[in-house]
Amino acid sequence: MLPLLARTQGVSVEELIGEPPSPAARKRGRAPKLEQQLQRISELPKPRQRAVMDVIEAMLAQQAR
Repeated sequence: MLPLLARTQGVSVEELIGEPPSPAARKRGRAPKLEQQLQRISELPKPRQRAVMDVIEAMLAQQAR
């Protein structure tokens, strides 16, 4: 599910889980897209922010297995 979420957000899987982006990803300018998405999330009502965080945390937990 992480690749799908990453594509939806316009970032690499590495960026999604907090790893430094690869040099190729930096050249494509993905960080500004991630920053825009994070800004949009921060503007959501708190319950919606929590829902987004729950999805991300669930995906990260699956990845760790």
